[in-house]
Amino acid sequence: MARRKSVMQVLAEAYKAKQQAKAAEVKRAQQKEQAAAKAAEERRRRQKREAAKAEAERARLVAAGQMHLEREQAAQAREVARIERELAKRQAERQRAAEQREREQARVEKERQKQARETRLLELKADAEKGTRQAQERMAELQAVLTDRPRKLKSWHPYVEQALAKQGPQGVADAVEEVLRGSCVPKGCRVDAGAAYIPEAQQLLIEVELPQLEVVPAVVAYRVVTQRTEIVTQPRKEAETKMVYRTLVARLALRTLDEAFSTTPPDLVTTVVFNGHVSAKDRATGRPVRPCLVSVVAQREQFDELVLDEPELDAQESLKYLGAVISRHPHDLEAVPPVVEIDLSRYRITADVGAVAGLDSRPDLLQMDPYAFERLVRELFEAMGFETWRTQGSRDDGVDAVAIQRDPVGTTVFAIQAKRSKNAVPVETVRALAGVMHDKAASRGVLVTTSWFGKASADFAHRNGRMQLINGRNLKALLKEHLNMDVLIGLPKTPPGWLPSDIQ
Repeated sequence: MARRKSVMQVLAEAYKAKQQAKAAEVKRAQQKEQAAAKAAEERRRRQKREAAKAEAERARLVAAGQMHLEREQAAQAREVARIERELAKRQAERQRAAEQREREQARVEKERQKQARETRLLELKADAEKGTRQAQERMAELQAVLTDRPRKLKSWHPYVEQALAKQGPQGVADAVEEVLRGSCVPKGCRVDAGAAYIPEAQQLLIEVELPQLEVVPAVVAYRVVTQRTEIVTQPRKEAETKMVYRTLVARLALRTLDEAFSTTPPDLVTTVVFNGHVSAKDRATGRPVRPCLVSVVAQREQFDELVLDEPELDAQESLKYLGAVISRHPHDLEAVPPVVEIDLSRYRITADVGAVAGLDSRPDLLQMDPYAFERLVRELFEAMGFETWRTQGSRDDGVDAVAIQRDPVGTTVFAIQAKRSKNAVPVETVRALAGVMHDKAASRGVLVTTSWFGKASADFAHRNGRMQLINGRNLKALLKEHLNMDVLIGLPKTPPGWLPSDIQ
């Protein structure tokens, strides 16, 4: 019979069973945990495989997408390149077309400019030819101022006679003024004209306003400079301008005389007194001046001897033939003393009528303006072959000038002093010439006077050895010889040793 177990054993066994059950439970729990861990591991592996598979699929898709993208990009690049090539081609074509248009436009513009330049050159050439033609025509007018004078003025004779009968001397003067002012002289050649008539002396007094030097065209011709496309002028030489002006003044004077004589009947007018003035500004002072450039008392019989239509007629020589006083340098406004001073405001000359009727037309050296006398002395020395110029104005009616005489040996400088005097020249004046010679560095001195020298003056000049004294009668003879100028010297009495003919 089995032995009955004790409580301790039962408890021990129960405890042991319990421990075993607990161990079994723990084991089952562990097994369950292991199974769960294994299942989890399996899931992780599966997930990993699925993830790897998914990654592989994704990589494949990415690679496929990348390849597709690259193919797309390559296609796009090819398309872009094609488009760029097409655009470049079109741009090049447009550029070529633009360049072609520019070349064409440049060619057209060049052609247009060429045509415009040719047109401009033609216009300039026409203008130059026109200007040259006008200058030539103007010169022809000035040169023909005498030959193109009016020819039928004798038809005025009845009108002048009627004017005298109705209006007296004023009617004759008005008729002559009407002819002179209406005469077809070249523009600007006769600025104004006035006249007066003295029936007792059968004299017609005429005062004419002459033109200034600017009336002569300053340009000979015009020409076109092709390179600069402009017109340039060929100026007239100064010497030629002065010569033309001198000749024009003389021709205008002769034309005026001819118109005056032709307009009036011979039984009414036998003498014409003519003064030609020019209104200008003195270059030295800026003041208005009105110098007389030509003055003459012309007799009808003597004037009728002139053949004014003769081409070789020298107007200046003709005036000298008539006894005129003519400025040698009218272009410099060099005045001459009028043979007769005319006062047209009163229609009479400043001298009384009786004096005019018996007028001696020769100029009186003592009545000359100091500057006119100065110029006359210079003109005399120029006619004698000297080169002269004025140095300065004097304050005692004299003149200081320098003259040069050239010859094969060398050049001699003369100091010239002139004295307008009606008394004997004092020796102090002769001594003063020595100072002038020193001041001008002159090797010789000349003293010219309208009167005479005393013994003391002659002795001083002789001792000096380099002075020459020219008295009034010697001056009168020199003027006649070299300037063909017959003058008076209105001395109150005939100097000692002189003849009356020496001053008359």
